[in-house]
Amino acid sequence: MRILGLQDIYRIFTRKKVINTPSETELSRCLSTLDLTALGIGSTLGVGVYVLAGSVSRDIAGPAVIISFAIAALASMIAGFCYAEFGARVPRAGSAYVYSYVTMGEFVAFIIGWTLILEYVIGSASVVRGLSTYVDALFDNSMRKAFESAAHINVNHLSSYPDFFAFGVTLAFSAALAFGAKESSMANNIFTITNLSVVLFVIIAGAFKANVENWKTQPLCTEESCQFGKGGFAPYGIVGIISGAATCFYGFIGFDCVATTGEEAKNPQKSIPIAIVTSLFVVFFAYFGVSVVLTMVLPYFEQNPDAPFPYLFDKIGWSWAKWLVSIGAISGLCASLLGAMYPLPRVIYAMASDGLIFKWMGKVNSRFHTPMMGTFSAGLLTGTLAAIFELHQLVNMMSIGTLLAYSIVAACVLILRYEETETIEKKNDNIQLNFVSIVKLIMNSNKTSQATKMTSRLVSTLVFLYIILCVCLTSLISMFSRNIYHFEMTILVPIILIVLAMFAILMIIHMQPVSGRSLSFSVPLVPFLPGFSILINIYLMMMLDGMTWLRFAVWMTVGLIIYFTYGIHHSKASAIKRNSIRTVHLDGRKTIDSLKFT
Repeated sequence: MRILGLQDIYRIFTRKKVINTPSETELSRCLSTLDLTALGIGSTLGVGVYVLAGSVSRDIAGPAVIISFAIAALASMIAGFCYAEFGARVPRAGSAYVYSYVTMGEFVAFIIGWTLILEYVIGSASVVRGLSTYVDALFDNSMRKAFESAAHINVNHLSSYPDFFAFGVTLAFSAALAFGAKESSMANNIFTITNLSVVLFVIIAGAFKANVENWKTQPLCTEESCQFGKGGFAPYGIVGIISGAATCFYGFIGFDCVATTGEEAKNPQKSIPIAIVTSLFVVFFAYFGVSVVLTMVLPYFEQNPDAPFPYLFDKIGWSWAKWLVSIGAISGLCASLLGAMYPLPRVIYAMASDGLIFKWMGKVNSRFHTPMMGTFSAGLLTGTLAAIFELHQLVNMMSIGTLLAYSIVAACVLILRYEETETIEKKNDNIQLNFVSIVKLIMNSNKTSQATKMTSRLVSTLVFLYIILCVCLTSLISMFSRNIYHFEMTILVPIILIVLAMFAILMIIHMQPVSGRSLSFSVPLVPFLPGFSILINIYLMMMLDGMTWLRFAVWMTVGLIIYFTYGIHHSKASAIKRNSIRTVHLDGRKTIDSLKFT
């Protein structure tokens, strides 16, 4: 066996997926724009709409939680724009995995795909465990008591009992997904409509009891401290609004599942962008509406952070309404579960079809046109995790994959927007590089109107440098936030220098010629919006705790073992064009002169 050199490894890591005719797919194209929009709303607008506004308003932002939601929605919308452009550009199952495979190469694609599997498994397990906990609470924890008495678990870092209800619900939803995308989409539409109807009821009913004076109330304070801030509209100040936005951002996670439907949408180039943008708008207005009603009916410091709406309706004497809220919460959880589980087998299908993971997992059933084995394998793993772990243990691992995927997609938008134009002459690609020519290239002094290989490579390098600076900036902010708050110049000066360097990089990218390819949807204000999205996502990743990163490292180690022992050899991109291999004899030995990968 020939030992691979560094050049061979580089070629393997950077070989890219070539997208063929969009209509060539084994999956059934049956989803309309309305189906995709409902999927995006359902997967994003879960039980958080019934919990998040109360907890953030009481403990973090006060009535200014509505501004926090607006900031979070803006950041999510930018990420949504990036996904929408890729949905129009690469209409394939697999979401960020396929996007990165097309633009950055196989190794980065595997990292993202393996991360997405973790994200969707943990996300689904946390939702179904939350559903079990919510239903059990309605019946005085009778399931918990029965399961603990039947099969008590006494192991550290595990649940005290196996949650057979969560396991059974997961398998039932897996079966629904396996038996057809259209059928599961119809169920999701029903759950989503019910959820939105209850949210609308909460907003309209609460509006009758709303009083704007509750935005001006003052909490009781002791001489030592004010537990709930200074009162008024923004009792915790600008810091509370920004911190609230970071928390509220997680309430918008889930829309990316729409991007995994590229091979099941009837018209993916148009449907995916419309569905992503529309679903984010609907979700924002839902969060905004319930936040306004909640903080106007009751002062922010009187909120119940765990169940704000049942508590609110009890306080105004409408005890019957809390059962409607419970129905909406359960419907929202079911829609979130479908939304979380739906993309998982699609990512597995995409990776298995490319040969990066075991191919049997991506085999499509001839009758139902779904990846049957991948769906049930994912459901079994999700159900097992949901059965043996507590909710808070699952939630801690939920965000890192999503944020990493958001960052990669935004970076891919930048790289592809400035990729080499295929029709342009290549006469400028072999220019002599020196200080003057590099400066001219950076400033685009030749006023080149279409991207060349040189300008494309320059943009790729600048995007990499920008990401490094984002990591440096967010690390400083997360580690020295107190010093920044007190305006210590030893920290502020390097932060200002990094910010200026980042802005300079974006300006240089902005001056470069763009690709001449026309798209049905394009991200506006490139490179600034994708650059801002990368910064926000990396900042939120830096805010995650060390144990989350450790668990992520363990998961990635398992994935890399699979890739280097299986995927690297079975990848479709590893097929060497036999007629392009030329062997030469050198001192009696055979040497491979060149390797070309498809």
